[in-house]
Amino acid sequence: MLKWNAKIKNHRVKFLALWFLHTFKRRYFAVNFDPVLACNLRCKMCYFTDPEYVKTLKGQFSLSDLDIWARQSLPQALKLQVGCGAEPTVYKHLSRVFELGKQYKVPHISMTTNANLLQYDSLKNWIENGLNEITVSLHGVYQDTYEELMGKGDYNKFHTALQLITDLKKEYPNLLLRINYTFNEDNFTELKDFFNVYGKYAIDILQIRPISKIGNTAYNNFSLEKIIPLYDAFIKDFKQQAEKHQVTLLAPRQKEDLIQRKNDSSLIFNYTYFYVSPTHFWKKDFDWKHQSFRDYTRQIGWGKQLLSNVFKSKKQLRHLLRDQNLNYDVNI
Repeated sequence: MLKWNAKIKNHRVKFLALWFLHTFKRRYFAVNFDPVLACNLRCKMCYFTDPEYVKTLKGQFSLSDLDIWARQSLPQALKLQVGCGAEPTVYKHLSRVFELGKQYKVPHISMTTNANLLQYDSLKNWIENGLNEITVSLHGVYQDTYEELMGKGDYNKFHTALQLITDLKKEYPNLLLRINYTFNEDNFTELKDFFNVYGKYAIDILQIRPISKIGNTAYNNFSLEKIIPLYDAFIKDFKQQAEKHQVTLLAPRQKEDLIQRKNDSSLIFNYTYFYVSPTHFWKKDFDWKHQSFRDYTRQIGWGKQLLSNVFKSKKQLRHLLRDQNLNYDVNI
């Protein structure tokens, strides 16, 4: 999907396609779902280390609300992403989330996790109930860096979880394992040894991305000055390593992309991103427990918005551009 989005340069074509999909009740949303606002770790680059922000992170979905959530969001979902900032494996009804995804025939269901709580029986159950992809967060190649940056994280448990997923992939070959590595000036140089340490696991996708400021986090070095001069030579070699291990690499193409973090592909982001948590349901004025998705979108003229954007210039739509939206090279 990233490759197609990059190939279609014309934003008018993209918005016309979205209008068509919406009008004819086809799937086009990426539904991002945090069923509980909690985490078992305190990663230093995460807002869970911001004491004031954590005070706002409360609540979880009840079983009855899960059914309403599914009815309102999943028929439109091209993808369901479970875990978007909180840790989904601490949620006691997680199996039901995947059951509902399967029930509503969502084409792709992914879960992002720190992997420290994964167990064989529960993971097998989630896979059988529709989980297609496991995305694992990683902030250090070696133990010292991993445990320093992933507060309360256990390096040995992390490797055990990767081996567990690798073993389950033998039984479920369509299951994808993805690693998300957020780099900063303290963990970037370790990446050169990534495949020496993790090459034994059945990794399908590796995404590396630079640190972003997401609050008053415990880690506060957001400079990339030491990385930028090294990046082009690094990524050239790293692509070769990924190809050798048959891993799809998602990475900023060149050092310039670390400096300028906007691109035109993000113009459609606000029209495809559907976020839900115990405190938020897509749009602020959407009465999701009593109003249907179709009634609400008619009320706000959602289809008209999509169609009107077809006739607007990029300059007129500039307010839709997202910061931190890097140009990624998809290397297969």
